[in-house]
Amino acid sequence: MEFNSSVEFARQLDSDDPLKETRSKFIIPEVDGRQQVYLLGNSLGLQPVSAKSYLDKILADWSSLGVESFFHAKEPWMDYHDQLTGPLTKIVGAHADEIVVMNQLSVNLHLMMVSFYRPDNKRFKIICEAKAFPSDQYVFESQVRSHGLDPETAIIEVGPREGESVIHTEDIIAAINEHGDETALVIFSGVNYYSGQVFDMEAISKAARNKGSRVGLDLAHAAGNIELKLHDWQVDFACWCSYKYLNAGPGAIGGVFIHRNNHDDRVVRFAGWWGYDKSTRFRMEKGFKPMAGAEGWQLSTPALFLYATHRASLEIFEEAGWEKVQQKRRLLTAYTWFLLKEFNEGLEKKIIRFITPEEEQHHGCQVSMLMLERGREIYEALIRRHVIVDWREPNVIRFAPVPLYNTFSEVHQLVSVLRELVS
Repeated sequence: MEFNSSVEFARQLDSDDPLKETRSKFIIPEVDGRQQVYLLGNSLGLQPVSAKSYLDKILADWSSLGVESFFHAKEPWMDYHDQLTGPLTKIVGAHADEIVVMNQLSVNLHLMMVSFYRPDNKRFKIICEAKAFPSDQYVFESQVRSHGLDPETAIIEVGPREGESVIHTEDIIAAINEHGDETALVIFSGVNYYSGQVFDMEAISKAARNKGSRVGLDLAHAAGNIELKLHDWQVDFACWCSYKYLNAGPGAIGGVFIHRNNHDDRVVRFAGWWGYDKSTRFRMEKGFKPMAGAEGWQLSTPALFLYATHRASLEIFEEAGWEKVQQKRRLLTAYTWFLLKEFNEGLEKKIIRFITPEEEQHHGCQVSMLMLERGREIYEALIRRHVIVDWREPNVIRFAPVPLYNTFSEVHQLVSVLRELVS
């Protein structure tokens, strides 16, 4: 499509948008009765309108049936998980038995590393991206220490080249080839939280498997954002949160993918009663017998309130259609980059450098702008104008137009306000 920068063009794109009605399924934050331009789905997605009704249903079951709700509610709590798995199979590219909804992201990373980081005298290293999200760094470091190893020698970080912001795939593969015989686990983000770079997960997985290493992914900024094919890529495991692009609410329940190749009940894992064989769980017998598939990694009785808000969002994805979500995401981000480049190229003095790769295959919804000067000032002015973006120290403004509820006109407004502030 040939873009132009007029506001009329943005409005026409909105008019032609096949997903324009999905915006009404979310609650848009307002100030003085006017909707804000909310561009932070990469940090916390908006609340689905239906979330409250699903929470109310759980509360009503609890009040009328008590614990019998697990078996005798109109939608029995014992099987509530099944309503979440189906939509997620499309979003992450997996089979239903490879997905479990449980816990939060860092907890799940620890649990997965119990199963898939099994260092020995030969293989003990972890290869990961430099400056991964802090929680991931802390997980890796503490897991290494729990095995009596030194993070300085056990953790190999691959970073950008001098003067660059992205990490080259060939540098990642080179590190895997160099350290592969000593590597127990290769683990990367799907999308880097700071730069917004999408990693070549298929190539990383293939390289790691060729060297005999396990492969894991943190999909916090990828699930619900970009297309994923976890089963086909033969990733051993992946974890994600659901409060960003999946719109399930603050502190929402997380998700885990475990490839069918690893569904052997002899795989080492931490066990809990909710992961016990469902048909005999209530016999309360000694000796852990896991459920088949990824559900066998569950520990505790699920948080039904968190299930309910997650369901509300996933049903919107289902109604919209994952392929249509991806089509709009590509068009919306292409339009965003068109406006940003035109704006930045028109500046007499360059004060913005984009650290997110411009190429479509290397970015999702997020754009990160490195502010060469006046960064904090411009960020705070955007907030005062009710254009909601975020600030990452020391000098980066991040934002993400997401396809389910953001519009082309909002992107046009963002760039128009930026132009005013910079000039």
